[in-house]
Order: sequence, then structure tokens, then C-alpha cells
Amino acid sequence: MDSKPKLVTGTAGYVLQDVPHLTDYIPNLPTYPNPLQNNPAYSVVKQYFVNVDDSVPERITVHSDSPRGIHFRRAGPRQRVYFDADEVLAAIVTCGGLCPGLNTVVRELVCSLYHMYGVKKVLGIDGGYRGFYARNTINLTPKTVNDIHKRGGTILGSSRGGHVTKKIVDSIQDRGINHVYIIGGDGTQRGASAIFEEVRKRGLKVAIVGIPKTIDNDIPVIDQSFGFATAVEEAQRAINAAHVEAESVENGIGVVKLMGRYSGFIAMHATLASRDVDCCLIPESPFYLEGHGGLYDYIEKTLKENGHMVIVIAEGAGQELVSESIQSTNKQDESGNKLLQDVGLWISEKIKDHFAKHKTMAITLKYIDPTYMIRAVPSNASDNVYCTLLAQSAVHGAMAGYTGYTSGLVHGRQTYIPFYRIIEKQNHVVITDRMWARLLSSTNQPSFVDSKCVNEDAKEDH
Repeated sequence: MDSKPKLVTGTAGYVLQDVPHLTDYIPNLPTYPNPLQNNPAYSVVKQYFVNVDDSVPERITVHSDSPRGIHFRRAGPRQRVYFDADEVLAAIVTCGGLCPGLNTVVRELVCSLYHMYGVKKVLGIDGGYRGFYARNTINLTPKTVNDIHKRGGTILGSSRGGHVTKKIVDSIQDRGINHVYIIGGDGTQRGASAIFEEVRKRGLKVAIVGIPKTIDNDIPVIDQSFGFATAVEEAQRAINAAHVEAESVENGIGVVKLMGRYSGFIAMHATLASRDVDCCLIPESPFYLEGHGGLYDYIEKTLKENGHMVIVIAEGAGQELVSESIQSTNKQDESGNKLLQDVGLWISEKIKDHFAKHKTMAITLKYIDPTYMIRAVPSNASDNVYCTLLAQSAVHGAMAGYTGYTSGLVHGRQTYIPFYRIIEKQNHVVITDRMWARLLSSTNQPSFVDSKCVNEDAKEDH
């Protein structure tokens, strides 16, 4: 049976959705003074240790009579720690698809353990979850990870699937690992939650910590996931190229497909950043091709007015239309994600066929798919800072005895979020929200939805 959510209530409707602690199921654990108090780098920092009552609200926009609402425990170093540096054997694993910043997180986990807490034994698990029981480990030191942040991908290797909870925990127990840092998306965090529950059942003194990784930015609660800012920035290169191609010919159309299986955040933010995009299509906003107000109608209107246009489409957009015209399959990858049809290629062909059939105007269309170029680059400066904060916060929490949590940014503050909040649902673009309205005003594209759909979405959001 899974552990129950740990809730702490206070006055005026205050609720702390707390994270588990080793002392919840292992009594009388010894504690030690935090070695940071003797670290000259931190001796000048006022109030470096986080107060035991510090928490961060989930919502910051409130009314005068609103209850204080849900809060999360603030991340950071505590005055007492539950692990002696010499007893710690830490393991780091990266799972799922590639994402800018993976190597930065690995580097900062190793350096934080080593330089802040004096932990000298850190293992890298090779090849994702299955590496716990099927492959050798890699010894990690500050020297071996010194410049890995300058490279894309992950030096540990990654894979989808391979999560067999009992085998993984058996390996953790047999090797004597007592810190596990798991970097991955919602499926990976779901696996981390299962590992934590098994560790708790066995009564092991092992801290299980998640670090959220999804280039699509579809993990709930947190402000954004690492690698997202880099992905949006890198997408500009593809959009710029599409714009140059489209602008250089008569009735030119540039189509760019970006990541976004279920959530259109990259497409939306890349469109807003570019200002060269005339139409952005995302999974959350259905669209149609034929008829008045449809995509074909808008393309023809834009070409007549501007002589060229750029379309950005997320990989999960329009899948219901693709399924109607192409033999759809229900195959999944090893992470359980449905294998999608290539909507960028499909819509490019549909647009070309439409204008060839109706002969209203001659068009030239160029299709660009930069997916693997974007996810394989090193993280930019902004993401590098974010990765550092995530990794340091994760280490502080594990040393303080917290477990079963994900390290994440909420309203600009580092927090510890219980696994069940991270895996309960996916984060989506809300098409009745101001951000999507800003995009529509930027591109001047039709919304492709009628008032009935908007009202239904608004009811669901409420």
C-alpha cells in the first residue's frame, strides 16, 4: 500500500503538502551538524540555513478573503543532516529522451555532493533505469565531470522503459546506495515514486530524489523544466530559416515542426519570441483545414496580403486529422507514449495538394524539422543557472533526510514537491488563458474554435 500524502494544516486555510522524511519510517536516526557551517564559502551568507517553517505558496494571485491555500516545503540546506559524508554512496541516473542541460545537472549533483558535503562516492548509472540491474556503473568525481556541461546529451546514457521496481531496489540495496538522484520526465518520476514506495516498505535508509526533465515543459506545478528555455531559443534558428526561405520566393510557405507531444509550450513560446510566425498550431487547440475560417482559407488570405507565411506546428497537433487520412496505429514507445504520425510532413503535403488541386495560386513550400538538433544541444546560460539550483536543492534535501520528492521551481523559489503532485497530470497550454490570447494577437491567426468549445474549456479550467 502506498504511503498517504503528508499534510500539515495551519491558520486561515494554510495547507502544507509536505514531502516524506526518513524519520517517518525509521525512528531514532542520528543527526550531524551541517558541514556547510564550517565552509568558508558560506560563512558570509546571512541566514543560509532554511527555517523549518519556510514554505512556498502554490498560487500567488489571491483575493482579500482567499484562504492561504496549498504550500510546498522550501528547498535549501538545514542545520542538521541525517547522513555522514563518509557513509553516503550516491547514484545518478538519466532516463527518457535527451534534453539540453542533462549533463549540467549531473555535473552539479556531483560537485554539490563533493564540495558542499564532502561526499566522495558517487556512481553514474549507465543507460537509464535498466542500468541498475543490467550494466556497470561509472565512478563520478568533480574531475571527470568538469566540462561535461559544454556537451549535449548525457554522459551516462539514457533509455526509455526498463523500469522493474524490485530489480532496481534490489540493486540499490545490494550495492549499498543510499542517495538516488533520478533525472527524467513524468514517466520517470512515476517510476521514482514506485522506487520510493518499495524503499519505504523495506525500511531502507535511502533518499529517493527526482529532478524533473521534459523539453515539452509538460510537468505540472513547477514554473518550467530545465532545457525548455534552450529549446525555445534554438527553435528560433529553424523559424528564421523558414522565414528566409518563404520570403525569398513568391507565395512562399515555411513549415516548422517543433516538439510538443501533448503540450504546445515550445511552439507557443517560440512563436511569441520570433514575431515572424503567422500561424501556430498546438495539440490543445484543434483546427480544421477546409471551409471558411479554416487553415487553407487563412493561408490563402495571408499569402495575398504578405506574399509569404511561416507556420509552426507542434508534433502532437492535429493528430485526429492525421488519423482520419492515414492508417492510424496505437503503437507506443517503451515509456508508454503513443507513437505519433509526422504531422509536419502530413500538413505540408496537404497544403501543397490543396493549392495544386484548386489552382488558386502557385506556392513554394519548405518543411523544416529541427527536433533532434534542438534536443541535442548544450543548455544555454539561463538553463545552466537553473540546472545548478535544481541540483544543489536536490542534494540539500537528501542530506537533510527528505525523500520521495521532486526538486522544482515554484514562483521563482526552489521547493520540494511530493511525487504524487508531479505525476498526477500533465501540464497543458490553456487556450482560454491570456498567454494564448497574446499569441493570437501576435500572429493574427484565427482561433479555429467556436464559442461553444471555449465555454467548455473555461468550465473545465474552473
